[in-house]
Amino acid sequence: MAEQFPDRQWGSNTNLLARAASRLAATKPGSRFIRAITPLDRAILERTDAKYTLLGPIGAPVILLTTIGRKSGQPRTQPLLYVHDGDTLYVVGSNFGQAHHPAWTANLLANPTATVAIAGQRIDVTATPVDGPDKDAIFSRFVEVTAAYAAYRSRTTRDLRIFALRRA
Repeated sequence: MAEQFPDRQWGSNTNLLARAASRLAATKPGSRFIRAITPLDRAILERTDAKYTLLGPIGAPVILLTTIGRKSGQPRTQPLLYVHDGDTLYVVGSNFGQAHHPAWTANLLANPTATVAIAGQRIDVTATPVDGPDKDAIFSRFVEVTAAYAAYRSRTTRDLRIFALRRA
């Protein structure tokens, strides 16, 4: 059996603040707000190896995913919500429902090796695209984390990419 990923989720995604944040995130202004605070959250996550996040009090499970830029060859780091499944982490390229895929998904398609910062640890991972019948089931787990994902999917006609991350 593969080694489990650490799990550090604080706060609750069912408290009043979390429910309000989920409703806000599902709106276009809310998505813009989250994109605007992402640099501050990224700084906190980087300094703590993803032990702490601005979204922690609302129970949002956040990792830092570092990919290699497919054009630049340089490391590119993005904070992402994830679904924890023991020895696998799942991430979805929702890009807040925008018309284009987020760059990190193209980076993983070009080079599936990456690094995840989670719960104070940095772990090398390999990414595999999720397709077929598992994809809908995994996406529904993201909707359980925050209903905003359902709104993101309804805003775009593109197929949202989902990746399984496993220890390298």
